[in-house]
Amino acid sequence: MKSDNVYILEDRGILYVNGEDAKNFLQNIISNDINKVTENNSCFASLLTPQGKFLYDFIIIKHKSGYFIDCEKAQIESLFKQLTIYKIRSKIEIMNLSNEFVIAAFSNEKFLTFNGSKDISGYTIKYREDPILLDPRNNNLGARLIINLEKLYLSLKKLDLKNADIKEYYKKSHNLGIAQKDLNKLQNKLFGIECNFEELNGIDFKKGCYVGQENTARIKLKNKLSKRLLPIKVIDGKLSEDEKIYNNEVEIGKVLINKDYPFALIKFLDKNFDKEQIFKSENGKFKVLVPEWLEI
Repeated sequence: MKSDNVYILEDRGILYVNGEDAKNFLQNIISNDINKVTENNSCFASLLTPQGKFLYDFIIIKHKSGYFIDCEKAQIESLFKQLTIYKIRSKIEIMNLSNEFVIAAFSNEKFLTFNGSKDISGYTIKYREDPILLDPRNNNLGARLIINLEKLYLSLKKLDLKNADIKEYYKKSHNLGIAQKDLNKLQNKLFGIECNFEELNGIDFKKGCYVGQENTARIKLKNKLSKRLLPIKVIDGKLSEDEKIYNNEVEIGKVLINKDYPFALIKFLDKNFDKEQIFKSENGKFKVLVPEWLEI
């Protein structure tokens, strides 16, 4: 990621949650602690099923009196409906601002040239009135500016940022082991904690109750985590969704995302798993890429 490159993430969407109950509303349903979200800090979080299975993940950013929710745009309508179901009598307003705001990602190095910036995951500053934050999942994913579409290109020019191919950004994200595309393929297929949300700063085990908290805590406390979502690289052939993965005819995982940036759920504790090995499925051969930040 070059220091003067910017990636316009047009496939990300923005919801805005506002109102006197907004903070408590989010605190009761998300996997992270909303109290971490301030003018100077944003956080990564998820919405799980009551059983702790993955539904959505997103970044939460404080903005004026409410909260931006930065989510994959393909899931934004579905997330909006799910939040509306949980709303009940809460005094909040949920708005889909995806046609008004856009997310621009750029390097950590560029972020650190801004006045008041700090090299801390989630650290948030303002460019005029618009939030700029260092990605709360991993600093190597760089920073993101959330800005009104009408102001975007003039602001990028003033910031001396040059538009670059969005594929570079998602390739880097895949190499880092952070899934951001085709997340609908993960829904209800794995536990949130199996998505490495703890290592990506997306779970707070001290905050108390939220949707899916009981099973998430049980897996953690009883050391039952035996599978993880990991990026894979095709060596030969092709991948199919839900295709089983084998090593010496022993099943050690399953392909969940089979498109441009593929991921699989891998039994990383299995004695037949070796991260240096080439694995087979019915239609292909591939390697499992274990990111440096994950100790396996």
